[in-house]
Parts: sequence; structure tokens; C-alpha cells
Amino acid sequence: MAERFPALFVSHGAPTLPIEASPARDFLSGLGKEIGKPKAILAVSAHWEASEAAVSVAEQPETIHDFFGFPQELYRMAYCAPGAPELASRVSKLLGGKGIATHMHPTRGLDHGAWVPLLLMYPAADIPVTQLTVQPPLGTRHHFDLGEALRPLRDEGVLILGSGGTTHNLYEFGRHRRDAAPPAWVTGFQEWLAGTIEAGRTDDFLHYRERGPEAARNHPSEEHLLPIFAAAGAGDAGVAGRRIHRSHTYGILAMDAYRFD
Repeated sequence: MAERFPALFVSHGAPTLPIEASPARDFLSGLGKEIGKPKAILAVSAHWEASEAAVSVAEQPETIHDFFGFPQELYRMAYCAPGAPELASRVSKLLGGKGIATHMHPTRGLDHGAWVPLLLMYPAADIPVTQLTVQPPLGTRHHFDLGEALRPLRDEGVLILGSGGTTHNLYEFGRHRRDAAPPAWVTGFQEWLAGTIEAGRTDDFLHYRERGPEAARNHPSEEHLLPIFAAAGAGDAGVAGRRIHRSHTYGILAMDAYRFD
């Protein structure tokens, strides 16, 4: 019988996360050992957006350096994990069973929302991995439902990894040093989100944009928070998620992580 894995949400922050010392880097570097080695990984990254669900069937996903103006060291990094076409087919079947049509992408690689945290969690790159899109036009409820449809994967030795950002306003990025203290508008939303998730207030969670303090300021667009809804939906029904890490980089990037099981 396969080991049962949680669904996770991690904040991947800036692409420099693997090369800059930070509490978030230290946390992710120990997370893989803490939860164990899954049979395969399904990454739901904020950096693969589409209007419909799509999953990669690439047998050897390339490392996508989807960022500009960063140290050359980052562009030399590669995460050469094998692809997971069988898992991709299983994802398509599960989503199709819930009426969610899924496009099978033949070549899509791993963007930095996937490979940056995986490089820290599982540096050996020996676990098959595939990616699933976020679909921003479809909103939070769709992503929660998507996670619910994928819940059986957790009993099949699969780690569901949502990767985005607890807060993500890049318009504010250049105004703060890397070690700056977070402003109140960041911590207010950050703590509201944690309290909402850990209290199991699913309706407030799904309507975060109307009910969370400074929600639109922290997320001018939704793609970086949508992976948490997929992870939450994949958690056990009626069981609240829990925050397993809290920190900040550049003041305005809350690097929190959550576990749903």
C-alpha cells in the first residue's frame, strides 16, 4: 500500500531563494526529509497560467528560467527530474470524472515556481514530477474543487505541491530591502489568512478577496494565491489546514507554508 502524503502550499518568493540565506530556504531544505519521499509529485505553480486545465506529459521536463535580470548562477541551475506522464494521465482522468476537461501538454517543462522549491526539498531530482496549470479566470472555488478531485492521489503516494505566494505585490518590490520588516498591510492579510485556514472557515477563505484585509493590495492579480486553494481542496474534508512556516523576504513577500491532510 502506498504511503499517504499531504497536500502542501509553499511560497517560492524571488527566484534567488536557492542562493540567498533566509528562513524560508532553511525551511524548504528540511521539508522533504520531514514528509518523506513520494512516488511522484504534482506541482501546481502560479507560473503556468491558462484558461483551462492543462497537465504536462513531458518525459524529461526542461528547467525553465522564466525570469530576467538575476545572477547568472541561477541560469546555470537545472532540475533534471524525470517527467511523470502516467501521473499526468491519472490527473486527467480524475479531473475528467468531475467534468473538468484537461489538455495534455506534450513538452511543458518546470518553471521556477516548481523547480525552485523542489531543488531545495528534493535536491537529488530523482522523483518524477509534472505540472498542472492554474486557471485565473475560473476563481477560487474552481481551484478548490480541482483539489478535491485530485485528493485520491494522496493515497497513491503522490505529493500535491501548490507553489505561489502568501502575499505577492511586485509593484511594491523595489521599495524594500531584502531584510526589511513587513508592513502592517502585509502582516494583516498574512495573519487573517492563517487564522481563516486554521479555523476551517472555508467560506471566508474562498471569498478572501472581499473579506481579507488589504487582499487586493497583497494580490493585485490572483495567480500566486490560487495554488493554495488547490492544495486545500486536496486536504481531507472537514480537517483544517495548518501553517507550518512563517517568514518574510523583501518585507512584502510573506513566505508562509501550509499543510493540508
